[in-house]
Amino acid sequence: MTGATWGLVTSVFVASLVEFVEALTIVLAMGVTRGWRSAIAGVAAALVALTAFTFATGYALRTWMPESLLQLVVGTLLLIFGLQWLRKAVLRSSGLKALHDEEDEFAEQRAAARDAGSSRRFGLDSFAFVVSFKGVFLEGVEVVFIVITFGLSADNLPAAIGGAAVAGLLVVIVGSILHKPLSMVPENTLKYGVGLLLASFGAYWAVEGLGVFLGGEHLEWPGADWAILALLAGWVTVAHVLVRWLSGVKKRKEVVAR
Repeated sequence: MTGATWGLVTSVFVASLVEFVEALTIVLAMGVTRGWRSAIAGVAAALVALTAFTFATGYALRTWMPESLLQLVVGTLLLIFGLQWLRKAVLRSSGLKALHDEEDEFAEQRAAARDAGSSRRFGLDSFAFVVSFKGVFLEGVEVVFIVITFGLSADNLPAAIGGAAVAGLLVVIVGSILHKPLSMVPENTLKYGVGLLLASFGAYWAVEGLGVFLGGEHLEWPGADWAILALLAGWVTVAHVLVRWLSGVKKRKEVVAR
């Protein structure tokens, strides 16, 4: 495996790990509170839906789009995901948003499960099934987009799929052993790093894809792939400045409140 392939696998692994941890927390809460049979059934249904969604999306992107348009679409999607993750990381780092805590999320999900009414269909608890399905499917869609966009852009879908598969298997194994949320995973730090990576790669590929409006050929960055490092440095600088500025805003609000 080349360095580029290892970088691809690592990026997809870390990004997928965060999503799988969040999905596991939801499923654990439903299983412990409402019953494992219904929670696992929801997970199975979500996996079937995700498989169909992955095949349809990957086939459409790969078959129907010229290379430059594919780069534009892929880059834009990555940029959107990256900026969303980076926004949350900046707000959390500045103290304006509480750090995400899987233990708290687990407690909230369990409380909601206990308060929900009892309704059964086909021998399954409807609430546990629907919440487990929704949690796994929504988190899974983000993993699918990350896998497809990174895999297609690097022209190495097997490596991207492998990185996500290892992350999912690891979370399932550890979660099955511990039977509790994986709060030991530094999720906030990982989201900060992944947000920077997604934003950097997304901006790189989106700009290259703008060539679709200039005759169909993708644009070339000065320095080729080295431009990604420059973009990464730029996003790190922007994020650091925003954290410092928002931290100051928070302190001023606290002073006024006193």
